[in-house]
Amino acid sequence: MIARGSTLEFGGLIGQRAAGVSQRCHHHALREHIYRGVVGQNNLIGVRHLRRCDFIFYYTDVFGDGVNICRVVIEGKRMTRKPVLHRVREQKERRPAVGDPTWQLPSAVAIAIGVSIAYFLAARLSLSLLTKPDGVAVFWPASGVAAGVLIALGPRAKWPVAIGAAAATIAANLLGDRSFAGAVTFALCNAGEAMLTAGLIERQFGSGFALHGVRQVLGLLAAAVFGSAISGIGGVLGFKLFHFPTAASLTIWQHWIASDALGILTVAPLLIGTAAAARDPPSPNEILEGAVALVAITLTITLVIFLPHASFATVVPIALLFPLLLWLGARCQPVFAAAAAFVIALTIVWTTTFGIGYFGDPDLPIEDRIVGAQAGILTTSLCALVLAALFAERRHQEAALREGATRLEKALAAGAVIAFEWDARTSLSHRSENAANILGYDGQAPFSGARFLALIHPDDRAHFKAHVRSVRPDNPSYAVTFRVIRSDAQEMWFEETATAEFDADGKCLRVEGLTRDITKSKRAEEHQRMLVAELDHRVKNVLARVGVVAMYTREGSGTIDEFLEALDRRIQSMAVAHELLSQRNWLGVRLADLVRHQLAPYTTDANTATSGPDIALNAAATEALGMVLHELVTNAFKYGALSIPEGRVSVSWEYRNSDDATFGLIILWRETCGPPVSAPCKSGYGISLICELIPHELGGIVDLAFPPEGVSCTIEIPLKQLGSPA
Repeated sequence: MIARGSTLEFGGLIGQRAAGVSQRCHHHALREHIYRGVVGQNNLIGVRHLRRCDFIFYYTDVFGDGVNICRVVIEGKRMTRKPVLHRVREQKERRPAVGDPTWQLPSAVAIAIGVSIAYFLAARLSLSLLTKPDGVAVFWPASGVAAGVLIALGPRAKWPVAIGAAAATIAANLLGDRSFAGAVTFALCNAGEAMLTAGLIERQFGSGFALHGVRQVLGLLAAAVFGSAISGIGGVLGFKLFHFPTAASLTIWQHWIASDALGILTVAPLLIGTAAAARDPPSPNEILEGAVALVAITLTITLVIFLPHASFATVVPIALLFPLLLWLGARCQPVFAAAAAFVIALTIVWTTTFGIGYFGDPDLPIEDRIVGAQAGILTTSLCALVLAALFAERRHQEAALREGATRLEKALAAGAVIAFEWDARTSLSHRSENAANILGYDGQAPFSGARFLALIHPDDRAHFKAHVRSVRPDNPSYAVTFRVIRSDAQEMWFEETATAEFDADGKCLRVEGLTRDITKSKRAEEHQRMLVAELDHRVKNVLARVGVVAMYTREGSGTIDEFLEALDRRIQSMAVAHELLSQRNWLGVRLADLVRHQLAPYTTDANTATSGPDIALNAAATEALGMVLHELVTNAFKYGALSIPEGRVSVSWEYRNSDDATFGLIILWRETCGPPVSAPCKSGYGISLICELIPHELGGIVDLAFPPEGVSCTIEIPLKQLGSPA
């Protein structure tokens, strides 16, 4: 792949790709060769032919977190590639909706038809209630239909919504007393109003808009007023040019703004809330509760409409409706509050239109009835939406706090850390949820400071109290390490760092801090100290043993060369045992491995036989038995069966695990087919080591015999010197 923004020598590629066409400069063939060689499997967008062999072509290329549109310029033998547009990839689930024509067309048609039907019905309802003499509807819910659908679906539905709203406006106006030119003017104004309002919401709040905060409610109100004000200018021109009203232009413009803004404020939230509920569906209980509340509000608003004209007529609606709206806002998603506002607004419009109830009282002037209806719709809608937004904000904040607390608890649990707060006035202690599990107490019971002190190891309790009491205003922090005895008698180590808070008089109010479980690190330190001590002990033992071996080897050697050779062999034998122990982390060595390694320098498979069960020795038995086996095989090599080719050595062992068995391991060394042997007149260091080392260090028994047919040695090792073969 060619780097972005790079310039490369391209002569070789052009020469190879275009060898068959360069004489005729067939630009189509050259373009095909270059496309295959450079672009490869990318998507070619277009090619521009400059002159004979110069091209500019564009293609898409996935790079990093987005899609690049790249431009490649080929001039002669030089090629320059640069990205001209970079677009971050959107969510995968949204890409088919943008790029699939088979999806776009049916969806766009369905949206346009649905919007046009809903818009037409709402417009016909509104046109039945006109003000005189300007002819402007006092309530235009159709504007809320178009703006709400467009805000809910996003910019991709812009043109279907605009076309549906415009078509419905033309149809509704032509069925009335409006001219075709006026109907077209109003259609353009209504479509533009929806696009402008939705565009302002998209620009300010982004996609996925929902009324989950007061800021969103006020933003929708401002966008509705602004969009209505702009579209009202065109509406005024339409009335003045094609219908010749007697009312002033300012009056027409004000009525237009009021009717359209109220329509958006009452209908759009319902559609927006429905889309939000589809993204985050409410629970069945919430749906049932919201439906019951909506039925109650419908019955209540019906009752309010038919209240008699009296002094209490202005107080009763508020007293009856506000608790229900408060119930909806506190318990349900904002879509239910929007539905309640829509029901109330629709009821007021119907009663005003058909002269029913309070808003249809013929004794009141039509202007007063209309102003009262608009004021009632505005106050009820804003009250319902603001209440729902306030409670939605609180629910979101509570959810964020719960999520943050959950993340904190998980982090504390992962780090084995307890967060705590101790009230010095009440002596009550509040600790994170993981404290009961770590400290081993009942998390349901109150946890006081005295109860925590009772958990601290008696030897560390005074030390802990001294650190806590040492805090003062000029030194409010402390750090202390202590042990805790859990209820299951398990001992644990903790490190606590805390800071105290004081009042103006210097009296301690509370202590806040963290208690960290350091049991593992303490055990690791203790284990390290034990390892160092064990290493020190073993090094001293090895040095002492080497000193003894060197001393006795010198006594039994005639020359310095014999001394060095014998000492080297014995040290190598000790090194073999240490190497085997090191490979097993000093946990034990298999007897078969030890025998094989000690016999290896002097024996082969032809003159040696070993047999026995899988048994492991501990470190002490491994070192002692290794030295004994070394002396046995050395003597056999010098004087016994291994000194001639026909000689044989067999090593076998058996394991005894009975209640009356003191010795668990019996090893039998036997030499055969060697020269005749006899007991030595004087025991040297080797024979002394064979007979005395195991009884002295392991408490075992060694029986060394010298029959004429070959040396035999029986070694018995106690059970306690055996390790685990695992």
